[in-house]
Amino acid sequence: MPRDTSRRSRPEAPEPLPMPLVDNHTHLDIVRDDVPAVEVDDALIAAAAVGVNRVVQIGCEVASARASVAMARVHPGVVAGVALHPNEAPRLAAAGGLGAAYAEIEALSADPRVRVVGETGLDYFRTGEEGRAVQHESFRWHIDLAKRRGLPLQIHDRDSHADILAVLDEVGAPDHVVMHCFSGDMAFARECLDRGFFLSFAGPVTFKNNHALRDALAVTPIERVLLETDAPYLTPHPWRGAVNSSYLLPLTARVAAGVLGVATATLCAAVSETADALYGPW
Repeated sequence: MPRDTSRRSRPEAPEPLPMPLVDNHTHLDIVRDDVPAVEVDDALIAAAAVGVNRVVQIGCEVASARASVAMARVHPGVVAGVALHPNEAPRLAAAGGLGAAYAEIEALSADPRVRVVGETGLDYFRTGEEGRAVQHESFRWHIDLAKRRGLPLQIHDRDSHADILAVLDEVGAPDHVVMHCFSGDMAFARECLDRGFFLSFAGPVTFKNNHALRDALAVTPIERVLLETDAPYLTPHPWRGAVNSSYLLPLTARVAAGVLGVATATLCAAVSETADALYGPW
């Protein structure tokens, strides 16, 4: 049987949104090996054409943090986040480079185009027991950095819900915490919301069998909702498995609006207002 290569091509653009929308978390610098690269300018133009006119570009290791700051300096519709991904910290520690990486992330975080510390957190899917102590150390360091800079914190949480909350409760959370690509159920959503956190929903909320995630969104007040692509990953239905990009965020927005029982325009306006409050003017 011939191999189906349709998912290697870029999906067609969805219907434009009725109101502008912010992509709360994307990786414009990451290129999937199976899909030709798209220039940053072209990716931003395609996003703006469907109403996604601003993005939060996340750098999650030293090189991508540098690239993220450089993009935000050049593109008015881009602000940056910088951090060491939880899977990056054990690798750097093993190579003896964690301290130097901390120093560079801290220096980059002082740039006025950096508006968030992240993504940081815990990931028990790709890192085993031997790397978890370093992940916890790195998470605590980033929490402290966010507090010292007065910046929001974007959290990566994979198979680590209880420990994420335990660390934040122990050391004290920054004033503003965003659970990037929220992946918990309704009970975990309520625990996060009780602590004042914001929940950012990505493509998986559109997946047919992901009822638990839609239930979590349903109990989230609209003023605590953010939307993101986490591009080039987590492409929403009906393009699951294809390369993701900010121009596909309208697919997630329309499903999310339906779950919340509001018009898409209402959700877009609320998300943009929340992003302005968290990250300041673009």
